Amino acid sequence: MRTHFIWLVAWKELISTWRDKRTLQSTILTPMIMIPFFIIGLPLLLGSLIGGQQLEKQKVGVIGLERIPAGLKAALEGDKKQNGTVISRGVTLEKYSGDPQKAVQDGTLEAVLELPAVLPSTAGGAPVSIKVYAKLSSLRGQTGATSKVQEAIRAYSDTLVKARLERSGLPSQTLTPIVAQSVDASTTEERRSGQLAFIIPLFIMQFILAGGMPTAIDSTAGEKERGTLEVLLVSPVGRLEVVLGKFMAVTIFALLTALASMVGLLLSSMLAGVILPAVLGSGREGSSALAQAFGGNLTLDVPTFFTLLAVALSVALVVSVLMVAICVYARSFKEAQGYLTPLLIVVSLTAVLLQFSDFLNAGAAFYAIPILGAELAILDVVKGRLELGNIAISVVSNILASFVFLAWALNSFKRESVIFRS
Repeated sequence: MRTHFIWLVAWKELISTWRDKRTLQSTILTPMIMIPFFIIGLPLLLGSLIGGQQLEKQKVGVIGLERIPAGLKAALEGDKKQNGTVISRGVTLEKYSGDPQKAVQDGTLEAVLELPAVLPSTAGGAPVSIKVYAKLSSLRGQTGATSKVQEAIRAYSDTLVKARLERSGLPSQTLTPIVAQSVDASTTEERRSGQLAFIIPLFIMQFILAGGMPTAIDSTAGEKERGTLEVLLVSPVGRLEVVLGKFMAVTIFALLTALASMVGLLLSSMLAGVILPAVLGSGREGSSALAQAFGGNLTLDVPTFFTLLAVALSVALVVSVLMVAICVYARSFKEAQGYLTPLLIVVSLTAVLLQFSDFLNAGAAFYAIPILGAELAILDVVKGRLELGNIAISVVSNILASFVFLAWALNSFKRESVIFRS
């Protein structure tokens, strides 16, 4: 095996791919932009939209407005303040007598209340129901008029109960002799990573695949389509040297994407500490919970960063040689893309299923599965569970799988039925 021939093949593929300016964008810039945008920008955007719903006065129709008690009307129309600042505005009540479902469906009204014939003015009698017509499947409705109306009705009902207890000489705590107090036993890292931490392994895997895919396709199916692969194979360069050179080129681009993903994650961690406190301090209700859910409070120290980088690099190795082994069977660029689609689906699906990892008793056997074990390891690291044994198993399994797929690719390059497939 001649090293200089391997480097020559790799250099040829690197130059061929690098000439495409879109490669620079997808390999380096996209991960460094998209990961911070998702972790920081998206929760801030959603929080701003939700906060806007809270500060907007929605129109709510009332069937039987003349019967509404003054206390309930005040609760519905009144603004909610915190430290002198309005954080949630009340709704605008309008008398309505038509079809409530039609009014909500066509957007004429955000919600419609249908009051019963008689509303109690005190607690203690038979309970009555106020029908609330709203789009319960709509996030806009749930964060706007629907939540305001339900909260106002609940607050008015509590007021009636409290008044009845006071008249009976009983404290307001009479109805709640036992209160469940929840204490978050999660680690600091688990709280910071958020409920959507599984998105981070998904992003890393997708960017690694996207980084190596153009070179993998162009160096195999692309050369077949151009008729240059046969010329390379009849040159003094050996088949093993050809495979290793192409594998090296694909791996370099995949490694660059993995490194860019880690840098994007590191930038998110650094910027979150500056941007989120400044924005969340302005009173945008709902942003804090969203930021935490999306991993906006994630922090990466040096050991965590390099551990994630090691796992990502092992994934880049196994994915690169696997893509080369698959693409060599394709006769054209488009056919190679079709062959790689199932790989993309499997990697994405396993990453999405990580959201249910809490229900899974993941032993060492799961970490020994190539790619899946790496996804589990990345999720563990993000959540602060630095179990070096499992991480080592996932890295070693990826490296061993790389040798297996490398042997498969070499065998394919030696078969004329594969190389000259038409």
